[in-house]
Amino acid sequence: MAVTIKDIARQLGISPSTVSRALKDHPDISQETKKAVNDLARKLNYQPDLVALSLKKGQSRIIGVIVPEIVHYFFSTVISGIEDVANESGYRVMICQSNETFEREVENVEALLYSRVDGILVSISKKTVKLNHLKKVMDQHVPMVMFDRIADDLETDKVYVDDENAAYTAVRHLIVNGYKNIVHYAAPQHLEIGRLRKEGYIRALKQFQIPVRDEFIIKCDTMEEAQEKTEETMKLKPRPDAFFCVNDMTAAGVMKVLKRLNYKIPDDVAIVGFTNGEISNLPTPAITSVEQHGFDIGREAARLLLDRLMHSGKEIPPRRKIIKTTLVVKGSTVKTVNRS
Repeated sequence: MAVTIKDIARQLGISPSTVSRALKDHPDISQETKKAVNDLARKLNYQPDLVALSLKKGQSRIIGVIVPEIVHYFFSTVISGIEDVANESGYRVMICQSNETFEREVENVEALLYSRVDGILVSISKKTVKLNHLKKVMDQHVPMVMFDRIADDLETDKVYVDDENAAYTAVRHLIVNGYKNIVHYAAPQHLEIGRLRKEGYIRALKQFQIPVRDEFIIKCDTMEEAQEKTEETMKLKPRPDAFFCVNDMTAAGVMKVLKRLNYKIPDDVAIVGFTNGEISNLPTPAITSVEQHGFDIGREAARLLLDRLMHSGKEIPPRRKIIKTTLVVKGSTVKTVNRS
């Protein structure tokens, strides 16, 4: 059983209130009593009841985080950024993952609210369309910041990258390097990131007067889907000579299939991913990718949330923080011989 203040008081023959004040270094308690209390507390390995303390103070000093997948490189770097800021400010982080399901995401929210977290940081799942569970967080006046996968319908703080411009830059890079028949493997379009990355892809094509072909825009955002669909995709007319993929896992799946079909990368087909995670550097050639700076996203999201907590009760309009991306050019788009 855990040692309590009452246990220490009983052994020393003093009142629990005296023990409590001694542990807090209260000036009314003598140095002799303070030493006796602290020595015995160390000997008995006494630990304060943090839950009871949080209820007494009206705050838990815990931040809840909901991500689609912890194993995803991007989300793991976001979590590192969140923890970096939270720990500096004396907060602990409780991490939940939705496993890309709406039902699990709802359960995560309920669990965090039940745990009385001080605030919640959330990136929604691919399956999340209804937002009642997140509106509940706001209705209970629990500060919430959305990051990466956001919902425009909710009036709350948000941190994300400029997905439209990032996609435009990636596709423009392909076009100026001679590629014209560019397939976009896209995320679900109810997600803001999916819609904006498709818009950036289309903007680049239109700027260079390249036809936008509906059949070249394909819902495909996992490695498994890419491995299932790419062989058929390569039979499209005109034959694709490049892929702009919504993430690196999908890009890696594309490369695996193209190599099996004996296409040379990037001489026959180029590939661009999104995230610039570790998986983009594993194949040969390495995959050109958009660096999202997940660590910075995590830090900014945590800062916005902590600022809300610091100014609790004040009316602060919802804020948006946009993190700049970087296109990291690698071997999957750099041809050995320029096209004529």
